[in-house]
Amino acid sequence: MNFIQKISSTHLDILKEIGNIGAGNAATALSMILNKKIEMSVPNVRVVSFNEMIEMAGGAENVVASVYLRIEGDAPSHMFFILPLEQANKYIEQMTGESESFETLPYGELALSALQELGNILAGSYLTSLSNFTGLHLFHSVPATSIDMLGAIISFGFIELSQFSDYVIVIDTALNKTNDENIELVDGHFFLLPDPKSFDIIFQSLGVALDE
Repeated sequence: MNFIQKISSTHLDILKEIGNIGAGNAATALSMILNKKIEMSVPNVRVVSFNEMIEMAGGAENVVASVYLRIEGDAPSHMFFILPLEQANKYIEQMTGESESFETLPYGELALSALQELGNILAGSYLTSLSNFTGLHLFHSVPATSIDMLGAIISFGFIELSQFSDYVIVIDTALNKTNDENIELVDGHFFLLPDPKSFDIIFQSLGVALDE
């Protein structure tokens, strides 16, 4: 039985529940920053192969907005928050009140700072939820923001891809501004890439070991 076949609906349901609790905390923080009622949910959680993750985000040459964080502690991992450029532009306009585009250079300092803060809030909320559920001590680095081809972003800071595990936890993220029209604010993906030994550590801490 390969790794993917060991992942059951129970594993995914637990990860989704963790994500939704983190989403609730992130929505509260964003509502205060934007001075608007924000709702956030995790509609889906999947475990996919590394190559499937790349294709999911539009391919290695697709230009995206990204926030990268290194997770340290009991289950070292890499986390990427990936947004299509049009979604990133939408968020920046909502947060700063200014229309700025990540599709042309130079990128404004305010826009990059706002994108970094979004990733920081979302990642922090998710990691706090994961840590509370698992009892693991987890903390993340200062976020690194980039606008680049996905392949270049994923390789950021690494000598070789073998430092990644072969599988990725994909956490879909949907943020909505609450009004009569329920306009979608942000729709992106979290890619959580645990170090090779961290997958087992995370699931064992959840009480659903992968070898069961």
